[in-house]
Amino acid sequence: MRLKSLSVAVVLAVLSLAFSSSFARGQDLDFLNHNKPILDAHNCYPYEGKWNDRIQRALKSGFPVSIEQDLAWYVDPATSKGRVVVSHTPKPTGSEPTLEEYFFKTVTPVMAKILKENKRDQWPLIVLHFDFKDNQAPLLEAVWQVLGQHEEWLSTAVKGKDASVLAPIERKPILVVTEEADEQQKVFYDAVPVGGTLRLFGSAHTTQAPKGLTRAESVHWMVSTSAAELIHEKPTNYRRWWNGSWYMVEEGGEPRAGDWTAADNQRLHALVDHAHGEGFWVRFYALDGFAPAEDQGWGMTYNFGSHEAVILRWKAAIGAGVNFIATNQYEDLAHYLDQRAQELRPVTATR
Repeated sequence: MRLKSLSVAVVLAVLSLAFSSSFARGQDLDFLNHNKPILDAHNCYPYEGKWNDRIQRALKSGFPVSIEQDLAWYVDPATSKGRVVVSHTPKPTGSEPTLEEYFFKTVTPVMAKILKENKRDQWPLIVLHFDFKDNQAPLLEAVWQVLGQHEEWLSTAVKGKDASVLAPIERKPILVVTEEADEQQKVFYDAVPVGGTLRLFGSAHTTQAPKGLTRAESVHWMVSTSAAELIHEKPTNYRRWWNGSWYMVEEGGEPRAGDWTAADNQRLHALVDHAHGEGFWVRFYALDGFAPAEDQGWGMTYNFGSHEAVILRWKAAIGAGVNFIATNQYEDLAHYLDQRAQELRPVTATR
């Protein structure tokens, strides 16, 4: 009888642990906007001195909002001192604004308002998304230091002994995320002592196409490989989200997308549902649709070619529950999202 009771107790303990782990992952998804989609302001920084207002436009689109900052390392030849700059290229000239100047200084008045309102149940209201142009140690270490200067604003978690156990994230106004490079994990997670604070969270590794495939074969592999094979990892205390290319949804990505079909929609749902089922937030990049004459430094890489075509994809992404919908057309996408405190400019997209 005692052995039987012991066995039952062990089974209940195992079930309780499994439930707790699953519950924690579910709570982690709900942490960000109740697991509902938000605008991801793609390439939200100036190029060569142009389009300096991108961050203001993103902030005016409503909250919550994700703001992507591409980062590079500039070393002043006169002083040999380096600094973190917001740059579209891994070889900055020194004319680029620093991360501190362009992002943190700009959001300071917004942060003052958010903190005064103290609506903690709505936090985080800003996601700061880093896309590093390279992974050299001085750049990564300098970014870690910059974040430390603003840690009171950041949603953080405690590093435990077991990376597979997801610590709860403390709600603050800003959530910082970065991408999948292992070099980043070494600085942002591995170097943090147990009991220390995680200031930002990386993305899961995505399975790469097998070596030896032609370009066309690789493109087909991306759209035909199962979600479970593409997203093969479980979340960790550090890796909390998944960053998906639209090439995984429609063959050839945005430039070669044809009509939006039921099969495309099914594929999108399969990817999102699997990632959410594993406990990852999901991002897809970048969903644009415009005529060449409307280009504002966005480029054609992610262009579906028309407002009508991209609106179909925006609506599909919202319907599928994509957490971060990346686009360069901030105001247009914000119109379709349930964002608080919207201050929209006139929307030009056809509806």
